[in-house]
Amino acid sequence: MAVTAPTAATRPSSITSRTGAAAVTAALVLLVAGLAAVDITQGTASVGVPEVWRALTGRADPGDASVVIASRLPRMVAGLFVGAVLGMAGAALQAVSRNVLASPDTLAVNAGSYFGLGLLAVTGASLPLLASSGVAFVGGLAAAAVVLGLSGLGAGTVRLVLAGSALTLGLSAITEGLLLLFPQQTAGIFRWNQGSIAQHGFDGVLQMAPIGLVGLVGLLLLARRVDALALGDDAARGLGVPVRSTRVTAVVLAALLSTAAVTLAGPVGFVGMCAPALVRPLARRFRGFTRNRASLPVAGLTGAALVLGSDVLLRAVVRTDVAVAVPTGVVTSLVGAVFLIVMAIRVKDTATAAAVDRLRIRSRTVFLVTTAVLVAVLVGVIVAAVLVGDSKLLLGDVLNWAQGRAGRTTTFVLDTRVPRVVAALLAGAALALAGTLVQAVTRNPLAEPGILGVSGGAALGAVLLVTTVPLAGSWSVAGAAFAGAALSSVIVFGLAARGGFQQNRLVLVGFGVATASAALVSLLIILTDPFNATKALTWLSGSTYGRTLPDVVPLAIVLVVGLVVAVARRTELDLVSLDEDTPRLLGLSLGGSRFGFLLLGVLLSATAVAAAGTIGFVGLVAPHAAHALVGRQHHRVVPVAVLLGAVLVCTADLVGRTVIAPAQLGAGLMTAVIGTPYFLHLLVRSRR
Repeated sequence: MAVTAPTAATRPSSITSRTGAAAVTAALVLLVAGLAAVDITQGTASVGVPEVWRALTGRADPGDASVVIASRLPRMVAGLFVGAVLGMAGAALQAVSRNVLASPDTLAVNAGSYFGLGLLAVTGASLPLLASSGVAFVGGLAAAAVVLGLSGLGAGTVRLVLAGSALTLGLSAITEGLLLLFPQQTAGIFRWNQGSIAQHGFDGVLQMAPIGLVGLVGLLLLARRVDALALGDDAARGLGVPVRSTRVTAVVLAALLSTAAVTLAGPVGFVGMCAPALVRPLARRFRGFTRNRASLPVAGLTGAALVLGSDVLLRAVVRTDVAVAVPTGVVTSLVGAVFLIVMAIRVKDTATAAAVDRLRIRSRTVFLVTTAVLVAVLVGVIVAAVLVGDSKLLLGDVLNWAQGRAGRTTTFVLDTRVPRVVAALLAGAALALAGTLVQAVTRNPLAEPGILGVSGGAALGAVLLVTTVPLAGSWSVAGAAFAGAALSSVIVFGLAARGGFQQNRLVLVGFGVATASAALVSLLIILTDPFNATKALTWLSGSTYGRTLPDVVPLAIVLVVGLVVAVARRTELDLVSLDEDTPRLLGLSLGGSRFGFLLLGVLLSATAVAAAGTIGFVGLVAPHAAHALVGRQHHRVVPVAVLLGAVLVCTADLVGRTVIAPAQLGAGLMTAVIGTPYFLHLLVRSRR
């Protein structure tokens, strides 16, 4: 009886599980069908349910039939297709990497495809849709290979997100540079990059459908091998499964699915991460969903429901004429960002910073020599930045200008160039100091204002003001940037403070906030008039173009205050950066110190963004390099990091406005190109 009772008990539960799985699948099919039916009835034209029904039955007016058949039906079918392939791609990537945050977004597949299509647009080549999808496939697959190679399959959530977000920033920076340099050839690429399921006819869907079918069939044939990978690499090998080839094949097929979606509708963000995450609780309850052969189609259905649901919600909440201009990808990115933040709070943190953030001791001589060399380099960069540009000057011209005796042309050149140099210097120094403070307080060597969403919040606040009040002054922009940075930092640091600023939680919440900010910035740029959109895009690239000395006054004041506080409280910084217990044993109010330093870091980041736009990676690279050069004591780290930040941004600004003169690239784009490889190098080194 003891043996047969469990068997008898399991049999009905197994039947119940299969029945429940079938019922859930049927409910999903009905949900998707209902959303599809509602989606067809929404649009700018006054074509409601009766007109749609007559069009589908062939009894409608030619005008109504054209709206339904040529626009609304293709849009609905595209939403179904894009959601399904992205959901299945995300499920496959998460299964082979054993990482709940793996998706086409976090693996930089979308950014790689965007970069490939941007390069194609610049060449002026006009390729058929299938050929364009081939270019997107190569770019997306290459990006995924880099991210998976750097992060390691199953190596942890935070490493995957960091590698993916860093590569996404670098590739996006290059692509945005192409958009600014070749505006005619790349017209429409920015809007396409936000992800829109709007279609003109069924041609695109029909051409991409075979690619999606190939990817789906391939993943279903591979499903048993992928199931074996869940047991662990050794167990899978014991069952005769070729682990490496299975993973590579699955990633290629997932990239193929993602490419089909990207080519058809642009990058529709976070569907590939959210859809499998919604299926996982079902798999825990119904064993029918535990195998990939069953969970893949269900993830596809869930993805289709997410995309169509986002489109229906957008058109139901927002005025119809406005909703047409808002890409569906912006909505899914906002939903995905919230989803990522919720998941980040629930993810168990296992990461430690000890491998990277080890104690280094350097002599006083090394510090003095390093500082002297950096000062000399900074002076040289300043001189070059002032003299070199679209018009080359001599030191005598600068002296005459300073004394008010220069000619009209020289005066005009220096009146516009010197404020740019000052803005770059101060912004670099401020971002470096902000990064130093944030890394010390969070004890996270990979923390940086850009990665943690602080810069994104500042950018959102500033762009909101720039696009709504074009004549806003520098103090107003700085105030708006600070408000945005303060709001984002309250969310990030408030949620991450639970448990002592754990590394995974801090970075993942920051990434979610940065993603939401970027989606809202894109929304503002899309909805604003063309002049303000171009102004905002240029500003977001980290450009110092058009800056005046009054524009940098708020930044100069905050930087001076920050340096004074950092130097005066250097001992507190050293103690806070050690651990949780030492400061308390010495009578230091850890909470108050953290809040003060974080507030100062937010101020520095916000005013830097207001003065020079979004400039990434400086807050990461400069403190790291300073630690490597002069050790961990902050009375040495602060001045060296500030000098390094000033040199880096000033050099990036100089290169950006001279290497392809008279055209220009923003300093933020240049620092992203420089900072991305360095950040990826840090990930590789910490992995070792």
